[in-house]
Amino acid sequence: MPLSNEQLLDVLKEVKHPEAGSDIVSLGMVQDINISENSITFSLNLLKANDPFASSVKKACTRIIAERFGASIAVNILAVAPVAKPVESPLKTTASVTKVKNIVAIASGKGGVGKSTVAANLAVAVAKTGAKVGLIDADIYGPSMPKMFNLETARPTMIKQGDLELIEPAESYGVKILSVGFFVDPNNALVWRGPMATSALKQLIHQGAWGELDFLFIDMPPGTSDIHLTLVQELSLTGVIIVSTPQDVALADAIKGISMFTGKKINVPVLGLIENMAWFTPEELPNNKYYIFGKDGCKKLAERMRLPLLGQIPIVQSIREGGDFGTPVATQAGPLADAFNDLARKVMAEVDKRNATAPKTEKVTVKHK
Repeated sequence: MPLSNEQLLDVLKEVKHPEAGSDIVSLGMVQDINISENSITFSLNLLKANDPFASSVKKACTRIIAERFGASIAVNILAVAPVAKPVESPLKTTASVTKVKNIVAIASGKGGVGKSTVAANLAVAVAKTGAKVGLIDADIYGPSMPKMFNLETARPTMIKQGDLELIEPAESYGVKILSVGFFVDPNNALVWRGPMATSALKQLIHQGAWGELDFLFIDMPPGTSDIHLTLVQELSLTGVIIVSTPQDVALADAIKGISMFTGKKINVPVLGLIENMAWFTPEELPNNKYYIFGKDGCKKLAERMRLPLLGQIPIVQSIREGGDFGTPVATQAGPLADAFNDLARKVMAEVDKRNATAPKTEKVTVKHK
């Protein structure tokens, strides 16, 4: 039987911070405890950035846990330095998304399925139709849009509109873009607790100078998290698109994402599924298809759940290169651009269908007892 959090805390009370002179439990440094039969994981919230005693405190924790509970238990300690909270504007702000016609989240059950690549190319392809398009990089912990749009040096400025102070989005290939990546050092890991991350997202949403848009796409973090809940509380989403690869592991997580959005408490329409990495096609053999991750996994899932399959995107080197070099493949000409153009048309058609047949999505309200 695994030990309890209380037992662990009692032992860690014997570890003192050399500078503060108090034990690390009383100082509130021990957080996010996760105990299993063979491992103990917790966060060690440092008292200040570059705490010179961080290493010695971690070693003391590991040593005393081994002494009391046995050396066979794996101990994982994440030292978390304090991070400045996003600064709230002192001026009056309001939801600047009131002039946006359609807000579409792009989500995935798990990471690594190419969701951000799909989001970037979809936004570009929709903008090519003449629609006014915006894109929020809501993947707070792993923002990738600055690189995918060659905007790594962009630093959006604040502008004043009436009595509002708003953030002017960067623009590339006809898409207005805001990302937390514009405001942090790309070489440093972003360690934010939930409230800080959701505060950053709210600023991107409500303080973005979006103006009149036909579509605002939101590239979500993988999985289900505070970011997802914040989004449905802050915005009335037109719908969500789920991106997955065809393999069973990815599809299992995609089902969880669909379940979250379509549950009674959230109730956001799923516009359809996109199967990414559907097959591998070598550049020199454009007519060949190799189903590395399985064949038609998303297609079969869409049929089973009675959802539209919006598109199947292959694995091609140029798609990866487009993201790495800041030139999305949808900006170019050829079969791959055509695939994203077709995807854009299907997404726009599903949005029109949804708007014609279903009422506006209600924001989620959390009632505190």
